[in-house]
Amino acid sequence: MSTIEGQFDAKDALGIRAVATRARRAGRAVAALEADARAGLLTAIADALADPSRREELLTANARDMVDARAAEALGKLDSARVRRLALSPAKLDALCDGLRQLAAAPELLGTATLQRELDDGLLLERAPCPLGTLGVVFEARPDAVPQIAGLALKTGNALLLKGGSEALQSNRALTALLHDVLRARGLDPGVIALLEQREEIAAMLELDDCIDLVIARGSGSFVQYVQRNTKIPVLGHAEGLCHLYLHDDAEAEMAARIAVDAKCSYPAACNAIETLLWTPGARAALVASARALLDQGVTLRVCPQTRAALASERAPLELTPASAEDWHTEYGSLTLSIRQVSGLDEALQHIETYGSRHTEAIITGDEAIARRFLAEVDAAGVFHNASTRFADGYRYGLGAEVGISTGKLHARGPVGVEGLVTYRWLLRGRGQVASDYGPGKRPFLHRTL
Repeated sequence: MSTIEGQFDAKDALGIRAVATRARRAGRAVAALEADARAGLLTAIADALADPSRREELLTANARDMVDARAAEALGKLDSARVRRLALSPAKLDALCDGLRQLAAAPELLGTATLQRELDDGLLLERAPCPLGTLGVVFEARPDAVPQIAGLALKTGNALLLKGGSEALQSNRALTALLHDVLRARGLDPGVIALLEQREEIAAMLELDDCIDLVIARGSGSFVQYVQRNTKIPVLGHAEGLCHLYLHDDAEAEMAARIAVDAKCSYPAACNAIETLLWTPGARAALVASARALLDQGVTLRVCPQTRAALASERAPLELTPASAEDWHTEYGSLTLSIRQVSGLDEALQHIETYGSRHTEAIITGDEAIARRFLAEVDAAGVFHNASTRFADGYRYGLGAEVGISTGKLHARGPVGVEGLVTYRWLLRGRGQVASDYGPGKRPFLHRTL
């Protein structure tokens, strides 16, 4: 396996500037490629990830990280949710390959005008997407984020500085080496993707507002806030995912149970897993079915008094834990779920407004009017009706992958794929026209959209 390019002394501020400058220059070469060449690059990365020998290297490196992570977890130095996010598997690698191929086949954005307007005869204006430039991405645990983010950056002609968590160092090194090998084999500078390894390098990167165009911060809310406070670079934050599932009065019991289990248990550590289930008195049958199904999956239920009373009347007693006020604020990232009774839609909306993280919220109801209100009034990046919150994902949306899920409202929101990694420039082609010839009493503009 090749060595990783772009390493430097963390104490050398000029070193990280040199890495960012090289990446930026290399990014321009990627942006200048023909669309087919960029698509072929992504396909080549997918092929490398599918290659049995490279896959064995990746899983071996990840196994070393997992041994260290489990030891840290046993000492209380690493939380269990982060340990679960750290694991790679053949299934995860298969999904990465599929996402990269999906991304390769996606329509080309660069150079494809999104607006063409004839200002006058022979004076043509275009709005054309172009790369943001250089991205700095800081993330924890998930090594599968490396090829996902790299694929999106390469598709959009952006350079990339990656800083993963120390718990995933061996995995991130192996994945970055694979990416560098593919880039080198296609005659491209591997420095377009640089892996940073030291915590101190985050602060150094945040100083480079003249080299880095966007920082994407994936981690805890406090970490995202730290990044936002300590840089002049625009920051796209991917923080908590405190998601809710609301069972309205006419929620169908079997549907509710199936969705609740998927939304909580299919990947409890994911940011799109639910942490709180809300229900109204008319949804008691759906509540009971959901609670039983969740308990069968080993979920610990932390419940309000009304929920305990509703479930206590069941013939077979259910194992329940009283909920505290803190539970409504908690993103567990594990097989724990809080449950609260609300009086109706208004109280459900108020609970979500108070405790939600603006990530993804879902309602189960057969009442279309209630569903319309929920979809219209919930302030979140994703709002779902009769579907699991686990669909909130760039791969599942057909974006190929995501650099993160933005809960903000400017530039990009929800899973951020290629469209969130481009800006645009205005291109004007003329025949010697001057602006002072146009205006009231002068030559009129045509402003004809083509």
